Amino acid sequence: MSLKYSIFFPMGGLMDLTGINDPVEAFETLTRMAHMADENGYESIWIADHFHAIMRPEQEVTFENWTTAAALARDTRRVRIGQMVTGNSYRNPALQAKMASTLDVISGGRFTFGIGAGWYEPDYRGYGYEYPDGSERLRRLREAVQIIRAMWTQEETTFEGKYYQVHGAMNRPKGVQQPHIPMLIAGGGEQVTLKLVAQYGDVCNIYGDPAAVSHKFAVLKAHCEAVGRDYNSIHRTVQVACQVADTDEQAQAHVPEWTNVMGGDPRPFALIGSPETIRQRITAYEEAGVQELVLIFADMTQLEVARRFAREFIA
Repeated sequence: MSLKYSIFFPMGGLMDLTGINDPVEAFETLTRMAHMADENGYESIWIADHFHAIMRPEQEVTFENWTTAAALARDTRRVRIGQMVTGNSYRNPALQAKMASTLDVISGGRFTFGIGAGWYEPDYRGYGYEYPDGSERLRRLREAVQIIRAMWTQEETTFEGKYYQVHGAMNRPKGVQQPHIPMLIAGGGEQVTLKLVAQYGDVCNIYGDPAAVSHKFAVLKAHCEAVGRDYNSIHRTVQVACQVADTDEQAQAHVPEWTNVMGGDPRPFALIGSPETIRQRITAYEEAGVQELVLIFADMTQLEVARRFAREFIA
């Protein structure tokens, strides 16, 4: 299978819509980018789930995840729509299963449901959600993904967990895709998150340099073997910052501060540089076992950079 390329969309959370004062024009920026991705061979467009900017507590335009996904699904015809990712604690899991099923119908079977344990405390506190410790958030996620999968595959779902209970929950339509909507479980935690992927996930998402990614995939493969899961049945994606220019120096000069949110300076390993440098780094990710690179463009609203990448790297 050849490597696929996708785009992590500007939603405002990374201060990436700053300067667009009209909210209607800000959303039209997303629409134009969706059309560009649809027309230039990108596999998916991925959208985050934050309530306000995570760089600084400023009054910046930040769009809501699910309503944006539904709108972009109707604005496009080919490209897949995915979440990277919904915070589990923000919405009841049975309701999320229902929402996902509806969105899969809206998109004509082009939806990937993405979920994670949640991590950004100001989102929780600001909107009045309880913010338990990391271990509890992961335990909640474990129950949630079981409910969601059951809602997509069973006529009625009953689940008695510590955190969630549903009793004879019905969900129709269940969506378009068979056997069910693909579920992405995000994160690289080796003891819990990757084990959840092996048990319940259809897609994983990791961040890091090729060596780190290769290690995480090896851990995932071991978890798959332990539970009797075919490792190759899990689609492997990686987020990576991207800026293509004529020279490495030109590309590196346009890397914004928000890239450090991902866990340090990405320039030594990300797809930042000349086309030749990027080709070498793509090869390293392919050798690590990556099947889809989710590109976080340095300036997400400048469509020509994404078009240039497509011309250079997407057949």
